[in-house]
Amino acid sequence: MAEASKAVLITGCSSGIGHATAEHLAARGWTVYASARRTESVEDLAERGCKTLSLDVTDEDSMRAAVAAVEDAEGAVGALVNNAGYSQSGAIETLPMDHLRAQFETNVFGLVRLCQLVLPGMRRQGGGRIVNVSSMGGRLTFPGGGAYHGTKHAVEALSDALRFEVRGFGVDVILIEPGLIKTRFGETAVGSIDVAVADGDDPYADFNAAVGAATAGAYEGPLARLGGGPETVARAIERAISSRRPKTRYKVTPSARLILAQRRLLSDRAWDAFLRTQFPTPR
Repeated sequence: MAEASKAVLITGCSSGIGHATAEHLAARGWTVYASARRTESVEDLAERGCKTLSLDVTDEDSMRAAVAAVEDAEGAVGALVNNAGYSQSGAIETLPMDHLRAQFETNVFGLVRLCQLVLPGMRRQGGGRIVNVSSMGGRLTFPGGGAYHGTKHAVEALSDALRFEVRGFGVDVILIEPGLIKTRFGETAVGSIDVAVADGDDPYADFNAAVGAATAGAYEGPLARLGGGPETVARAIERAISSRRPKTRYKVTPSARLILAQRRLLSDRAWDAFLRTQFPTPR
């Protein structure tokens, strides 16, 4: 039997966690396929030893072509890192449905489809790793983030089911749960609120503005000291794909560990009461 593929396919490598992970793994000798919707956005990773691919997780043909390219060269995808994603923020009533669908298309449906596409090759070679980048937001919810949290809760549930279903084929499914990570993610989340309320008269205007301020403050204020850079997530992902017996979940940064512990200790009513001290109640 041919040696199992060790090639790592990573989505969303144009910036942030995906970029840092591709660079980190390539520097440590992994065969890395760094993908993004536009290959020009990952040209610098090619200079660092990565192979680059065009991959749009909302396009079936693009996903099929990317997986086929890795399998043609390596026999199979050894490890899939589902990192591509973004945050759509704003009160749920204000969200245009096409924006909500796009959030799930990128964060959930693309992730699931890539799992489906790589699994036959992993089964043929007798093993593999699927690493799904979730969030501490997959296990708790903040006001104004219902769309994003909904996608990450879905990723958590799907990963738990998939882990059971593919274990017998030698495939491990691992969740990465970052807390505050200092990337442009926060800017994107705040910017998405402006889109959501662009129609003018909005009973949630003050609330959405507060959500934007709280989001920006989390990434720029004192709480940011409990966060980390994208390289902290990259190191956790390397542990997930290299450990003989990986954990099912890796919480990354003190903020994730602290806030998840706080949520476990509080009842739903107590958690809601705490959130009312942080966010205005729409009226």
